[in-house]
Amino acid sequence: RKARELTRRKSALEISSLPGKLADCSSKNPEISELYIVEGDSAGGSAKQGRDRNYQAILPLKGKILNVEKVRFDRMLQSQEIGTLVTALGTSIGREDFNIEKLRYHKIVIMTDADVDGSHIRTLILTFFFRHMPEIIEKGYLYIAQPPLYKVAKGKSEIYLLNDEELQNYLSGTGLKDAVLSLESGESRIGADLENTYKICQRATKLYDELYGQIDENIINASLKANISRETFESADQTSVLIEKVASFMNEGLEEIERWNATVRPDENAEGKHYGVITRTVGGLKEDVKVSLSFFSHQAFNDLMNMKEDLIELIGQGRFKAGHVETDATSPRAILNAVMEEGRHGIKIQRYKGLGEMNPEQLWETTLNPDNRLMLQVRVEDAMKADSIFSTLMGDVVDPRRDFIQKNALNVRNLDI
Repeated sequence: RKARELTRRKSALEISSLPGKLADCSSKNPEISELYIVEGDSAGGSAKQGRDRNYQAILPLKGKILNVEKVRFDRMLQSQEIGTLVTALGTSIGREDFNIEKLRYHKIVIMTDADVDGSHIRTLILTFFFRHMPEIIEKGYLYIAQPPLYKVAKGKSEIYLLNDEELQNYLSGTGLKDAVLSLESGESRIGADLENTYKICQRATKLYDELYGQIDENIINASLKANISRETFESADQTSVLIEKVASFMNEGLEEIERWNATVRPDENAEGKHYGVITRTVGGLKEDVKVSLSFFSHQAFNDLMNMKEDLIELIGQGRFKAGHVETDATSPRAILNAVMEEGRHGIKIQRYKGLGEMNPEQLWETTLNPDNRLMLQVRVEDAMKADSIFSTLMGDVVDPRRDFIQKNALNVRNLDI
Protein backbone atom coordinates (compact mmCIF):
# COMPACT_ATOMS: atom_id res chain seq x y z
CA ARG A 1 0.00 0.00 0.00
CA LYS A 2 2.84 2.37 0.87
CA ALA A 3 4.65 1.73 -2.44
CA ARG A 4 1.41 2.28 -4.32
CA GLU A 5 0.79 5.56 -2.55
CA LEU A 6 4.26 6.73 -3.53
CA THR A 7 3.38 6.27 -7.20
CA ARG A 8 0.15 8.26 -6.93
CA ARG A 9 0.05 11.79 -8.22
CA LYS A 10 -2.55 13.99 -6.58
CA SER A 11 -2.63 16.58 -9.34
CA ALA A 12 -1.23 16.86 -12.85
CA LEU A 13 0.09 20.29 -11.89
CA GLU A 14 2.26 19.10 -8.99
CA ILE A 15 5.50 19.04 -10.94
CA SER A 16 7.53 18.78 -7.72
CA SER A 17 6.32 15.20 -7.26
CA LEU A 18 7.65 14.08 -10.63
CA PRO A 19 10.80 11.94 -10.79
CA GLY A 20 14.12 13.73 -11.17
CA LYS A 21 15.03 11.79 -14.33
CA LEU A 22 12.03 13.17 -16.19
CA ALA A 23 12.69 16.14 -18.45
CA ASP A 24 9.08 17.30 -18.59
CA CYS A 25 7.43 19.44 -21.24
CA SER A 26 5.95 22.86 -20.52
CA SER A 27 2.49 21.93 -21.83
CA LYS A 28 -0.09 20.72 -19.32
CA ASN A 29 -2.49 19.59 -22.03
CA PRO A 30 -2.33 15.77 -22.26
CA GLU A 31 -3.81 15.78 -25.76
CA ILE A 32 -0.70 17.39 -27.26
CA SER A 33 1.91 16.18 -24.75
CA GLU A 34 4.30 13.35 -25.65
CA LEU A 35 6.46 11.18 -23.40
CA TYR A 36 9.49 9.44 -24.89
CA ILE A 37 10.72 6.48 -22.85
CA VAL A 38 14.37 6.12 -23.86
CA GLU A 39 17.11 3.63 -23.15
CA GLY A 40 19.81 5.00 -20.85
CA ASP A 41 21.25 8.41 -20.05
CA SER A 42 23.27 8.66 -23.28
CA ALA A 43 20.21 8.52 -25.53
CA GLY A 44 18.33 10.56 -22.95
CA GLY A 45 20.90 13.36 -23.20
CA SER A 46 20.59 13.61 -26.99
CA ALA A 47 16.80 13.41 -26.82
CA LYS A 48 16.56 16.12 -24.15
CA GLN A 49 18.65 18.50 -26.23
CA GLY A 50 16.94 17.68 -29.52
CA ARG A 51 13.26 17.67 -28.45
CA ASP A 52 10.66 20.41 -28.62
CA ARG A 53 10.35 21.35 -24.93
CA ASN A 54 6.85 22.72 -25.42
CA TYR A 55 5.18 19.34 -25.78
CA GLN A 56 7.86 16.59 -25.69
CA ALA A 57 9.00 15.03 -22.39
CA ILE A 58 11.93 12.60 -22.07
CA LEU A 59 12.20 9.83 -19.48
CA PRO A 60 15.48 7.82 -19.54
CA LEU A 61 15.27 4.38 -17.93
CA LYS A 62 18.39 2.72 -16.61
CA GLY A 63 19.12 -0.69 -18.11
CA LYS A 64 16.49 -3.36 -18.48
CA ILE A 65 13.38 -2.82 -16.39
CA LEU A 66 11.87 -5.60 -14.31
CA ASN A 67 10.07 -8.39 -16.16
CA VAL A 68 6.65 -7.90 -14.57
CA GLU A 69 5.40 -11.22 -15.96
CA LYS A 70 7.56 -13.09 -13.43
CA VAL A 71 7.02 -11.11 -10.21
CA ARG A 72 4.20 -10.38 -7.78
CA PHE A 73 2.50 -7.00 -7.81
CA ASP A 74 4.06 -5.83 -4.52
CA ARG A 75 7.55 -6.78 -5.71
CA MET A 76 7.00 -4.87 -8.95
CA LEU A 77 6.09 -1.72 -7.02
CA GLN A 78 9.44 -1.86 -5.24
CA SER A 79 11.28 -1.45 -8.55
CA GLN A 80 12.72 2.06 -8.86
CA GLU A 81 12.40 2.15 -12.66
CA ILE A 82 8.78 0.98 -12.58
CA GLY A 83 7.99 3.54 -9.88
CA THR A 84 9.64 6.28 -11.94
CA LEU A 85 7.59 5.36 -15.01
CA VAL A 86 4.28 5.18 -13.12
CA THR A 87 4.91 8.50 -11.42
CA ALA A 88 5.72 10.18 -14.72
CA LEU A 89 2.50 8.89 -16.28
CA GLY A 90 0.41 10.19 -13.39
CA THR A 91 -2.24 7.45 -13.51
CA SER A 92 -1.22 5.49 -10.41
CA ILE A 93 -1.39 1.72 -10.78
CA GLY A 94 -3.46 -1.22 -9.68
CA ARG A 95 -6.99 -2.35 -10.41
CA GLU A 96 -8.52 0.02 -7.84
CA ASP A 97 -6.21 3.00 -8.21
CA PHE A 98 -5.42 3.27 -11.94
CA ASN A 99 -7.16 6.27 -13.49
CA ILE A 100 -6.74 6.83 -17.23
CA GLU A 101 -8.21 10.35 -16.86
CA LYS A 102 -5.07 11.42 -15.00
CA LEU A 103 -2.71 10.33 -17.78
CA ARG A 104 -0.40 13.27 -18.46
CA TYR A 105 0.53 12.33 -22.05
CA HIS A 106 -1.62 11.02 -24.86
CA LYS A 107 1.42 9.90 -26.84
CA ILE A 108 3.73 7.55 -24.98
CA VAL A 109 6.60 6.56 -27.26
CA ILE A 110 9.00 3.68 -26.59
CA MET A 111 12.33 4.70 -28.14
CA THR A 112 15.10 2.08 -27.82
CA ASP A 113 18.24 1.19 -29.76
CA ALA A 114 18.06 -0.89 -32.95
CA ASP A 115 19.85 -3.93 -31.49
CA VAL A 116 19.03 -7.05 -29.48
CA ASP A 117 19.22 -5.25 -26.12
CA GLY A 118 16.95 -2.48 -27.41
CA SER A 119 14.43 -5.05 -28.62
CA HIS A 120 14.50 -6.77 -25.23
CA ILE A 121 13.95 -3.52 -23.35
CA ARG A 122 11.09 -2.62 -25.68
CA THR A 123 9.49 -6.02 -25.02
CA LEU A 124 9.83 -5.58 -21.24
CA ILE A 125 8.11 -2.17 -21.44
CA LEU A 126 5.36 -3.58 -23.65
CA THR A 127 4.85 -6.39 -21.13
CA PHE A 128 4.40 -3.81 -18.37
CA PHE A 129 1.78 -1.82 -20.29
CA PHE A 130 -0.08 -4.92 -21.50
CA ARG A 131 -0.34 -6.41 -18.02
CA HIS A 132 -0.85 -3.35 -15.82
CA MET A 133 -2.05 -0.48 -18.01
CA PRO A 134 -3.94 -2.11 -20.91
CA GLU A 135 -6.28 0.91 -21.12
CA ILE A 136 -3.38 2.98 -22.48
CA ILE A 137 -3.02 0.52 -25.38
CA GLU A 138 -6.79 0.34 -25.91
CA LYS A 139 -7.00 4.14 -26.17
CA GLY A 140 -4.24 4.16 -28.80
CA TYR A 141 -1.81 6.16 -26.66
CA LEU A 142 1.19 3.78 -26.91
CA TYR A 143 3.68 4.02 -29.81
CA ILE A 144 7.05 2.60 -30.85
CA ALA A 145 9.55 5.02 -32.39
CA GLN A 146 11.29 4.00 -35.61
CA PRO A 147 14.72 5.69 -35.52
CA PRO A 148 16.80 5.14 -38.67
CA LEU A 149 19.55 2.54 -38.60
CA TYR A 150 21.68 4.14 -41.33
CA LYS A 151 22.74 7.50 -42.67
CA VAL A 152 23.94 7.44 -46.28
CA ALA A 153 25.94 10.40 -47.58
CA LYS A 154 26.93 11.01 -51.19
CA GLY A 155 28.57 14.31 -51.95
CA LYS A 156 26.57 16.98 -50.16
CA SER A 157 23.34 14.97 -50.01
CA GLU A 158 22.31 12.82 -47.05
CA ILE A 159 19.50 10.34 -46.57
CA TYR A 160 18.39 8.33 -43.51
CA LEU A 161 17.32 4.73 -43.96
CA LEU A 162 15.17 2.83 -41.48
CA ASN A 163 16.61 -0.68 -41.71
CA ASP A 164 18.72 -3.17 -43.70
CA GLU A 165 15.97 -3.68 -46.27
CA GLU A 166 15.81 0.04 -47.07
CA LEU A 167 19.62 0.15 -47.34
CA GLN A 168 19.62 -2.81 -49.74
CA ASN A 169 16.92 -1.16 -51.85
CA TYR A 170 18.85 2.12 -51.95
CA LEU A 171 22.14 0.45 -52.92
CA SER A 172 20.51 -1.77 -55.54
CA GLY A 173 18.68 1.20 -57.07
CA THR A 174 22.00 3.03 -57.42
CA GLY A 175 23.92 -0.07 -58.52
CA LEU A 176 21.45 -1.04 -61.26
CA LYS A 177 21.31 2.41 -62.83
CA ASP A 178 22.80 2.25 -66.34
CA ALA A 179 24.17 -1.25 -65.61
CA VAL A 180 24.40 -4.10 -68.14
CA LEU A 181 24.50 -7.82 -67.36
CA SER A 182 25.91 -9.94 -70.22
CA LEU A 183 25.10 -13.65 -69.88
CA GLU A 184 27.08 -16.61 -71.21
CA SER A 185 24.29 -17.23 -73.74
CA GLY A 186 25.03 -13.84 -75.34
CA GLU A 187 21.89 -12.23 -73.95
CA SER A 188 22.20 -8.79 -72.31
CA ARG A 189 19.87 -7.45 -69.62
CA ILE A 190 19.29 -3.82 -68.74
CA GLY A 191 16.60 -1.68 -67.12
CA ALA A 192 13.47 -3.49 -65.91
CA ASP A 193 14.78 -6.90 -67.07
CA LEU A 194 17.93 -6.44 -65.01
CA GLU A 195 15.86 -5.35 -61.98
CA ASN A 196 13.80 -8.56 -62.23
CA THR A 197 17.02 -10.58 -62.54
CA TYR A 198 18.38 -8.86 -59.43
CA LYS A 199 15.25 -9.83 -57.46
CA ILE A 200 15.69 -13.45 -58.54
CA CYS A 201 19.32 -13.31 -57.36
CA GLN A 202 18.19 -11.86 -54.01
CA ARG A 203 15.73 -14.67 -53.40
CA ALA A 204 18.16 -17.36 -54.54
CA THR A 205 20.96 -16.01 -52.32
CA LYS A 206 18.68 -16.17 -49.26
CA LEU A 207 17.98 -19.81 -50.07
CA TYR A 208 21.71 -20.49 -50.52
CA ASP A 209 22.29 -18.96 -47.09
CA GLU A 210 19.74 -21.32 -45.53
CA LEU A 211 21.80 -24.22 -46.89
CA TYR A 212 25.09 -22.65 -45.77
CA GLY A 213 27.32 -25.11 -43.91
CA GLN A 214 25.65 -28.19 -45.41
CA ILE A 215 27.17 -28.19 -48.87
CA ASP A 216 29.38 -26.11 -51.19
CA GLU A 217 27.48 -23.47 -53.18
CA ASN A 218 29.20 -24.61 -56.38
CA ILE A 219 27.77 -28.10 -55.84
CA ILE A 220 24.30 -26.58 -55.48
CA ASN A 221 24.70 -24.78 -58.80
CA ALA A 222 26.02 -27.92 -60.51
CA SER A 223 23.15 -29.96 -59.02
CA LEU A 224 20.65 -27.52 -60.51
CA LYS A 225 22.28 -27.95 -63.93
CA ALA A 226 22.33 -31.75 -63.53
CA ASN A 227 18.68 -31.78 -62.43
CA ILE A 228 19.61 -33.85 -59.39
CA SER A 229 16.97 -34.48 -56.69
CA ARG A 230 15.99 -36.88 -53.90
CA GLU A 231 14.48 -39.36 -56.34
CA THR A 232 17.84 -39.83 -58.09
CA PHE A 233 19.24 -41.74 -55.11
CA GLU A 234 17.02 -44.81 -55.47
CA SER A 235 19.76 -46.94 -57.04
CA ALA A 236 23.54 -46.99 -57.03
CA ASP A 237 23.75 -46.86 -60.84
CA GLN A 238 21.41 -43.87 -61.07
CA THR A 239 23.26 -42.08 -58.29
CA SER A 240 26.62 -42.73 -59.96
CA VAL A 241 25.54 -41.30 -63.32
CA LEU A 242 24.07 -38.14 -61.83
CA ILE A 243 26.83 -37.50 -59.31
CA GLU A 244 29.43 -37.79 -62.09
CA LYS A 245 27.36 -35.32 -64.10
CA VAL A 246 27.48 -32.90 -61.16
CA ALA A 247 31.26 -33.27 -60.94
CA SER A 248 31.51 -32.63 -64.67
CA PHE A 249 29.67 -29.33 -64.28
CA MET A 250 31.94 -28.48 -61.34
CA ASN A 251 35.04 -28.88 -63.51
CA GLU A 252 33.91 -26.47 -66.21
CA GLY A 253 36.35 -23.59 -66.56
CA LEU A 254 38.74 -24.83 -63.84
CA GLU A 255 42.53 -25.04 -64.17
CA GLU A 256 44.10 -28.52 -64.22
CA ILE A 257 45.40 -28.04 -60.66
CA GLU A 258 41.83 -28.17 -59.30
CA ARG A 259 39.52 -31.11 -59.99
CA TRP A 260 36.23 -32.55 -58.72
CA ASN A 261 35.67 -36.32 -58.87
CA ALA A 262 32.55 -38.28 -57.96
CA THR A 263 32.08 -41.68 -56.26
CA VAL A 264 29.11 -43.58 -54.81
CA ARG A 265 29.16 -45.27 -51.41
CA PRO A 266 26.60 -47.47 -49.60
CA ASP A 267 24.69 -45.80 -46.79
CA GLU A 268 25.46 -47.73 -43.59
CA ASN A 269 22.39 -46.29 -41.89
CA ALA A 270 19.92 -47.28 -44.61
CA GLU A 271 20.11 -50.69 -46.23
CA GLY A 272 19.95 -50.62 -50.00
CA LYS A 273 20.50 -46.86 -50.14
CA HIS A 274 23.51 -44.97 -51.40
CA TYR A 275 24.91 -41.49 -51.27
CA GLY A 276 27.30 -39.56 -53.46
CA VAL A 277 30.70 -38.18 -52.54
CA ILE A 278 32.32 -35.39 -54.54
CA THR A 279 36.04 -35.09 -53.87
CA ARG A 280 37.81 -31.81 -54.47
CA THR A 281 41.51 -32.12 -55.31
CA VAL A 282 43.70 -29.01 -55.27
CA GLY A 283 47.44 -29.45 -55.76
CA GLY A 284 47.39 -32.98 -54.30
CA LEU A 285 45.21 -32.09 -51.30
CA LYS A 286 41.80 -33.80 -51.16
CA GLU A 287 38.54 -32.91 -49.48
CA ASP A 288 35.38 -35.04 -49.54
CA VAL A 289 31.90 -33.51 -49.67
CA LYS A 290 29.02 -35.87 -48.91
CA VAL A 291 25.95 -35.37 -51.09
CA SER A 292 23.17 -37.04 -49.09
CA LEU A 293 19.41 -37.43 -49.17
CA SER A 294 18.86 -35.00 -46.29
CA PHE A 295 20.29 -32.12 -48.31
CA PHE A 296 17.98 -32.72 -51.26
CA SER A 297 15.01 -33.00 -48.90
CA HIS A 298 15.63 -29.50 -47.56
CA GLN A 299 12.87 -27.04 -48.43
CA ALA A 300 15.40 -24.42 -49.50
CA PHE A 301 16.86 -26.76 -52.13
CA ASN A 302 13.37 -27.65 -53.39
CA ASP A 303 12.63 -23.91 -53.70
CA LEU A 304 15.84 -23.48 -55.69
CA MET A 305 14.82 -26.33 -57.97
CA ASN A 306 11.52 -24.55 -58.62
CA MET A 307 13.56 -21.53 -59.76
CA LYS A 308 15.89 -23.70 -61.85
CA GLU A 309 14.94 -22.30 -65.25
CA ASP A 310 15.70 -18.75 -64.12
CA LEU A 311 18.86 -19.67 -62.22
CA ILE A 312 20.64 -21.87 -64.75
CA GLU A 313 21.02 -19.03 -67.24
CA LEU A 314 22.59 -16.91 -64.46
CA ILE A 315 25.23 -19.56 -63.69
CA GLY A 316 28.13 -19.34 -66.14
CA GLN A 317 30.63 -16.93 -67.63
CA GLY A 318 28.56 -13.77 -67.29
CA ARG A 319 29.81 -10.20 -67.05
CA PHE A 320 28.44 -7.21 -65.10
CA LYS A 321 29.32 -3.70 -66.24
CA ALA A 322 28.25 -0.40 -64.71
CA GLY A 323 29.62 3.11 -64.22
CA HIS A 324 32.44 2.18 -61.85
CA VAL A 325 32.42 -1.63 -61.70
CA GLU A 326 33.15 -4.25 -64.34
CA THR A 327 33.50 -7.82 -63.09
CA ASP A 328 32.68 -11.47 -63.69
CA ALA A 329 29.12 -12.46 -62.80
CA THR A 330 29.16 -16.26 -62.65
CA SER A 331 26.37 -16.91 -60.14
CA PRO A 332 23.38 -15.21 -58.48
CA ARG A 333 25.56 -14.27 -55.50
CA ALA A 334 28.26 -12.81 -57.76
CA ILE A 335 25.63 -10.71 -59.57
CA LEU A 336 24.25 -9.51 -56.23
CA ASN A 337 27.74 -8.58 -54.98
CA ALA A 338 28.53 -6.71 -58.19
CA VAL A 339 25.36 -4.61 -57.92
CA MET A 340 26.11 -3.83 -54.25
CA GLU A 341 29.72 -2.87 -55.08
CA GLU A 342 28.50 -0.40 -57.72
CA GLY A 343 25.83 0.91 -55.33
CA ARG A 344 28.39 1.58 -52.59
CA HIS A 345 30.77 3.49 -54.84
CA GLY A 346 31.31 7.05 -53.66
CA ILE A 347 28.97 6.89 -50.67
CA LYS A 348 29.56 6.81 -46.93
CA ILE A 349 27.36 4.64 -44.75
CA GLN A 350 27.03 5.31 -41.04
CA ARG A 351 25.26 2.74 -38.89
CA TYR A 352 23.65 3.96 -35.67
CA LYS A 353 23.92 1.11 -33.21
CA GLY A 354 22.56 3.32 -30.44
CA LEU A 355 20.46 6.46 -30.25
CA GLY A 356 23.22 8.03 -28.17
CA GLU A 357 25.43 8.03 -31.29
CA MET A 358 23.14 10.58 -32.93
CA ASN A 359 23.63 14.22 -32.15
CA PRO A 360 20.53 16.15 -30.96
CA GLU A 361 19.89 17.72 -34.38
CA GLN A 362 19.92 14.31 -36.09
CA LEU A 363 17.62 12.79 -33.48
CA TRP A 364 15.15 15.65 -33.91
CA GLU A 365 15.26 15.49 -37.68
CA THR A 366 14.77 11.71 -37.93
CA THR A 367 12.81 10.57 -34.88
CA LEU A 368 11.26 13.46 -32.93
CA ASN A 369 10.08 15.90 -35.60
CA PRO A 370 6.37 15.19 -36.34
CA ASP A 371 6.92 16.23 -39.96
CA ASN A 372 9.52 13.51 -40.61
CA ARG A 373 9.24 10.81 -37.96
CA LEU A 374 7.80 7.34 -38.41
CA MET A 375 6.07 5.62 -35.48
CA LEU A 376 4.18 2.38 -34.98
CA GLN A 377 0.98 2.50 -32.95
CA VAL A 378 0.64 -0.43 -30.55
CA ARG A 379 -2.69 -2.24 -30.88
CA VAL A 380 -4.06 -5.54 -29.58
CA GLU A 381 -6.03 -7.21 -32.35
CA ASP A 382 -6.39 -10.58 -30.59
CA ALA A 383 -6.32 -10.27 -26.79
CA MET A 384 -6.28 -14.03 -26.13
CA LYS A 385 -3.42 -14.63 -28.55
CA ALA A 386 -1.46 -11.68 -27.14
CA ASP A 387 -2.01 -12.97 -23.60
CA SER A 388 -0.72 -16.40 -24.63
CA ILE A 389 2.40 -14.97 -26.31
CA PHE A 390 3.33 -12.81 -23.32
CA SER A 391 2.82 -15.76 -20.95
CA THR A 392 4.92 -18.06 -23.16
CA LEU A 393 7.83 -15.73 -23.89
CA MET A 394 8.00 -13.65 -20.72
CA GLY A 395 6.70 -16.05 -18.06
CA ASP A 396 8.69 -18.22 -15.64
CA VAL A 397 7.66 -21.58 -17.15
CA VAL A 398 10.57 -22.73 -19.32
CA ASP A 399 9.12 -25.61 -21.36
CA PRO A 400 6.58 -23.63 -23.47
CA ARG A 401 9.26 -21.01 -24.27
CA ARG A 402 11.75 -23.67 -25.35
CA ASP A 403 9.13 -25.33 -27.54
CA PHE A 404 8.24 -21.97 -29.11
CA ILE A 405 11.90 -21.22 -29.88
CA GLN A 406 12.53 -24.67 -31.38
CA LYS A 407 9.42 -24.40 -33.55
CA ASN A 408 10.12 -20.88 -34.85
CA ALA A 409 13.93 -20.62 -34.84
CA LEU A 410 14.30 -21.29 -38.57
CA ASN A 411 11.86 -18.47 -39.39
CA VAL A 412 14.21 -15.83 -37.98
CA ARG A 413 15.73 -13.48 -40.55
CA ASN A 414 18.63 -11.04 -40.11
CA LEU A 415 19.27 -11.92 -36.47
CA ASP A 416 21.57 -9.27 -35.01
CA ILE A 417 24.26 -11.13 -33.06
